[in-house]
Amino acid sequence: MNVSAVQEFLLAFADDEHLMGQQHTEWIGVAPFLEEDLAFSSIAQDELGHAALLYGLVLELDGIEPSDTAIDDLAFARPGQEYRSCHLAERTTSQWSEALVRHWVYDTFEELRWGLLSESTLPALAAVTTRALREEAFHRRHADALLDELLQAPEARPRIAEALNRIAALIPGLCEPTAGEVAAIAAGVAADSTAGLLAPLTEALGARFGGHVDTGRVEAALSEAGQKATGQGSAGRTRRSKSFQPLMTRMREVLDYDPSAVW
Repeated sequence: MNVSAVQEFLLAFADDEHLMGQQHTEWIGVAPFLEEDLAFSSIAQDELGHAALLYGLVLELDGIEPSDTAIDDLAFARPGQEYRSCHLAERTTSQWSEALVRHWVYDTFEELRWGLLSESTLPALAAVTTRALREEAFHRRHADALLDELLQAPEARPRIAEALNRIAALIPGLCEPTAGEVAAIAAGVAADSTAGLLAPLTEALGARFGGHVDTGRVEAALSEAGQKATGQGSAGRTRRSKSFQPLMTRMREVLDYDPSAVW
């Protein structure tokens, strides 16, 4: 097994989970109503927990004990160019409608992504996947329940449409594979490429939003991505967006204040 390539593959997933967990925490206390404060808090804890477990697996592949400090170093101390997060996870939004739509899109993709790891040849990864899929089912039910209500409301539907259009160009980036993915598949760590999730994600988006709002911009972005897909890795996960550094600064605020703190 090409250990460094598998680590690259796992880091991309861990970084997405870490950043999305952080994004959800930033709605705690400012969501539209108390139930959403609590729901986003719970979902954030799940995503951060998934990130910590994946970072731990990366360390174990190097024979390093996955202590809290070692996991923190991976999560917070790498240079920006070493992160492999997708740009949708890096994006910061100040609008609740966009946070909700991204929540649904990301968790729909995430459920598909975990499915590729359910029979992994890494037993620890397969075990993490079993736990994660149980939690993702709750995340999807939460997002679907809210959208069921809001897409029926004339005053809310245009806001959902606008939010979907604002993130449309970033959605295909979820399916961009990392350079280590080919080796991970060859080793049986993953069943297939994330590029292959573009079609089911497109279908899910159409089923969720089609008939309620105009999904033309999303469909165009996904179609273009499908035409370009090669399954050989993408520069998109090696470049940081303009949102990355401000987000990382917020994430490191406590650590910078007290370097001895543990995440």
